[in-house]
Formats: sequence, structure tokens, C-alpha cells
Amino acid sequence: MPKLPLIEDLTTAPVPAGSYLLVEFDAASLWYNASYTISAGWLRQGGKIAYSVYTQPPDDLRSKLRRLGLEVEALEKEDRLHIVDRYTVTLGQKSKEKYAVDSLKVADLSLIYSKDMRESPDPSWLRIADSHSNLARFNDDKSWTEFLLTRSYPAQKLRKSTTLGALTNSLHSDWVYRKLEAAADGIIDFKLDETSDPPRNRIRIRSMRDVGFDARWHSLKAGDNYEVMLVE
Repeated sequence: MPKLPLIEDLTTAPVPAGSYLLVEFDAASLWYNASYTISAGWLRQGGKIAYSVYTQPPDDLRSKLRRLGLEVEALEKEDRLHIVDRYTVTLGQKSKEKYAVDSLKVADLSLIYSKDMRESPDPSWLRIADSHSNLARFNDDKSWTEFLLTRSYPAQKLRKSTTLGALTNSLHSDWVYRKLEAAADGIIDFKLDETSDPPRNRIRIRSMRDVGFDARWHSLKAGDNYEVMLVE
């Protein structure tokens, strides 16, 4: 199974297949860049990526992955890279992507997940959702939170794939964060620390089930090609 860059650099053992890792991030943090770095690293090791874009057009993600040296079209043709368009629907338009949703209403998404949960287990898949927070635009808090808990979280156990599902900090009620945190296999924080001069981007593993981890805050830096690295 491929190594999970940035995350497994801070653990004492690989993250178990089937884990759902909740990412909570400051809007000004390096989470998005880190997600591209993680995707690129996983693919280079022979893994497969399903990246759900909620906050940007699919072609923007393709451009960023190319900057990291990936042959995006070849990876998509080989069925090792799925870019799932959950962005175009937020504009009231129909997506032209192979993988897309036509609605972010949880009643519609539940039907999709019911099919997905019947997929054959495959631990080579890493699934990333850049910001589930966009679900709150189309659903009340209880509906979309319960959808993640009853569909997205258990789907990973059945498919034996690993998921990084992200939420923006300070955007939702405490109830939302507490419910999702309690059910997650791990919680990872990305923040912009403005107490230092200059401000520093940081990452930490707040919790991780069944795996030893370094819980300290670590600094991050980004290169010109969007790649994010840990700073010792």
C-alpha cells in the first residue's frame, strides 16, 4: 500500500486501510496545496486517487497536478486518477466531466453512495474531498452531517480505501465538528499561525486511532510548484 505523504511522516506506522481522516483547516492555510502534494506522492507510488473538487473547477486541479510533474491525462486514461466534479453543480451548470454529481442534496448523494458501497475492496485508492463544508450551502447541518456519518464514513470501511475529508474551521456549529470528530479514525489540523513573525503554516495530527503519532505542531513550506514540505 502506498505511503500517505506528510501524514505518515508523523506516524509510527502506516495509516490502516479503510480509515476516514477528518481534516480541519484554516481558510488561509496550506491544506489545498498539501492535498495536491499528498495526491502526487500517492500516485507516484502506484496508488490511485479519487479527488472530489468542491471549491475549484476540475481543470484547475489538473493544472496543479501537472505542475507537480504528473502526466494527468495518462493517469486518467489508466483509471488511476478520478477527478470528481462537485463544483460545477454549485454554479447551476451541468458538468462535462466523466465523474461528477448533478446535485449536492444529501438525498441525491445517498443514492450514489449506496452504489459506491458495493464496490470491491481496494486499498490502493486514496479519496480526498477538498472541502465538505460546501454541503452546508444545500443542506441543513443535521442532514449533511448525518449523511457523512452514515454514508461517507462507513463506505471507506467497506471499500478498504483511505479518505481525507476536509472541513473549513470556524464555519459550522460546534455540534457539527464534535459529531464528525467523534466518528473519525483520525483528526488532522492545518492552520496559519499568526502569533509568529512572519506567520507560519503548520500541521499536526490531533488524534489517530491504532497508530502512534507525533501530536506536536510542525511547520510547512510550499514550493513554486505547489509542493508542500515539512520543515524540521
